[in-house]
Formats: sequence, structure tokens, C-alpha cells
Amino acid sequence: MRIEFAWVRGLEGPRAPGVGQAPSPVQSASGRRGRLSYTLLFLIVLSVPLLAQEAATVPSCGDCHDEQAKAFITNPHGHGKAVNGVIPNAVCEKCHGDGKGHIEGGGDKSLIYKPAGMAGSNKTCLTCHDLNNDRVSRHAGTHANSPAVNCLTCHSVHSAKASPLLVKKQLELCANCHATQVASFRDKPYAHRLGRGGMECSSCHEPHGRPQREMLRKTTAGELPCVGCHVQQRGPFVFQHGSAAIGDCMTCHEPHGSANPKRLIRATVTQLCIECHSPIEGNTLGSQPPAFHNLSLSRYQSCTTCHTAVHGSNRDPQLFK
Repeated sequence: MRIEFAWVRGLEGPRAPGVGQAPSPVQSASGRRGRLSYTLLFLIVLSVPLLAQEAATVPSCGDCHDEQAKAFITNPHGHGKAVNGVIPNAVCEKCHGDGKGHIEGGGDKSLIYKPAGMAGSNKTCLTCHDLNNDRVSRHAGTHANSPAVNCLTCHSVHSAKASPLLVKKQLELCANCHATQVASFRDKPYAHRLGRGGMECSSCHEPHGRPQREMLRKTTAGELPCVGCHVQQRGPFVFQHGSAAIGDCMTCHEPHGSANPKRLIRATVTQLCIECHSPIEGNTLGSQPPAFHNLSLSRYQSCTTCHTAVHGSNRDPQLFK
């Protein structure tokens, strides 16, 4: 059966004399292609309003979740993804799965996926944020996902109170588990002033780092984070203090807070120094003080009065200057 639209036949123009004869194969093929092209064009034009009408009837997630949708435009997960000021449903579905059933069910919560706990963190967060190298690991780190601690214990995509998407301000959040360290910052007289702008727990610690010392952030030269701020003690020095050569800053200092000046681990400088420079004969780490150093006298109880370059010197092997 052959079907033609009358208006298509009209586009062919008047027939030439003698056209009643059978058309040549070339003319026949050309005519069929022309009629097919115009028919397809006509059907496409008719279908455009229908497609637009169908797209307009699909509700946006923001129609119901308007507050979350507005806030999500400035969310790190939503940057550059808004279309005419609206977050497309496809963005929401990256974490929450297909929302068609949820929409058709009138917002039935059982028909939409909400990431929660360890399972939600592994399934959703680690789809994009799965980092694993020699220092950082989402699986083997101290804060690796577990039933007790996981991504969603510390982070909230829609209800963050601090950057980066934290459920609380950093010091308050860390205090949930690390109460002793946070108490040192808050209660001891000599401590780093955290939570006052410029310095937070993550300034020195990598929250997703591997256990023990690997959780400390390092400088580009692989040094402890201390020298990132205390550059005058950085070195290298011609005459290095032994504590730096075989230890580190924490050999003498308490990093979180101390009851002692300079955040020393001992109440007085003398008590700290004689741990290595003991006047008692034996296997001591440092050199013994001269015999005339009578530690019972006050003049010899402040080592740094003379040994001012206690972190290292470029001029004096005795660290006098």
C-alpha cells in the first residue's frame, strides 16, 4: 500500500507533458527520497510540542525539597550543575538513586535511597571520594569507615555547619572522640589557639591519613607540620641539636597544650635537658655538662640562658649563639 500526503504531492510541481509515461528509475528514487524527507520533517515538527509537554510534567526534586535545592546550588557537589537556577534531578539521583517511584508515590520515603551509616558511606561517598595512597586511605586510615565512625559521622551534604561539609565546627566535632586532646587546648595555659580562625585540628592532622604518625600533615620537604609555622626553628643548621637529629619537636614539646611555658614536657628547662645531658655517668643520650655546672645553684638551672640557640646553630657547636 502506498500512502502520500496531498501537500507532499503538491510540492512536486505540475507534471510535464508526456509525464504519464512510466518514470525512469532515477526520477522514481529521487521522488521517493523527497517525499520521505518532507514526511519526516512534518512528523518531527508535530512531535516537538508533545516532547516539551512531557518534559514539563516531570516534577523537580526542588518542588518539594525547596530549601535543600536552593542551598545545593552553592554546595561543592552542586557547583556548575544548576540549569536556569534549578538543580536537575539527575544530580540528586547520583546519591539517592532513581527518584521516579518516589515522585509517583507522592514522596514515599521508602521509595528513595538515603545514604546512612557505614553501608551508605561505602556505597555513596566512596564512589567518588575513594582515595588510597602511601599516606591517605579511606579504607585503612584511622577514620576508615566502620559502624562507629564513617563519612556520615563527620560530614553532612545537606546540613553542614562548617567547611568542608562538617556536621559541627571542627574543634567541637573532634572533641566527640578526642576529648583529652581538645581539653588540653581549652584548659591548659600554654596551647595552640584553635577555633579562633587560622588554625584547626586539620592544620596539623590529616583526618583520612593512615594510623600513627602518618596522620600528621607533612611539609613539601617531608617535615613535621610544626616548621610550617615555626620557620625559625626549621634549619638545617651547621650544628644541629641532638634532639632534632635523632628525635623531633615532640621530644621536648607537647603539641596540644601544656601547663609549662613553651609547651615543654617538663616543668623547668633543667629537668628537660638533664633527661639527655645527665651529670650522672652512664649511657646518656647527650654530652655531660662540665664539672663546674652545679645544678643545685640557680645560675645553672636555666640552660637556655647561655645555650640560646637551643634548636641549632650555624656558628657555635655549644649552641651558645
